[in-house]
Amino acid sequence: MTASLDRTLAALADPHRRRVVDLLRARPHRAGELAQAVGLTPPAMSRHLRTLRQSGLIEESHPDFDARVRVYQLRAGPMDELKAWLEIAEAHWVDQLTALKAHVEGA
Repeated sequence: MTASLDRTLAALADPHRRRVVDLLRARPHRAGELAQAVGLTPPAMSRHLRTLRQSGLIEESHPDFDARVRVYQLRAGPMDELKAWLEIAEAHWVDQLTALKAHVEGA
């Protein structure tokens, strides 16, 4: 497993951060919108957003009209890497279960 995949899995281990990822799948959101939707205080949301940014799952931008506003959106790369890893793990378990079934039926 790569270090970036470890960071992705660690970031997604928290239910609040998974909820943020679910919300960002629909569209980009401002930090305040995310805090309200998830039911966290702005400082708590800021900590979760920092973790998601450091893992590479999300990116932050500032609209031209107000540099104080932070808008967050998903980045595809880390999720693509996670999906590829899960496909490999799934293939391994399918092979293992197929071998087990053949063994049990042959006994």
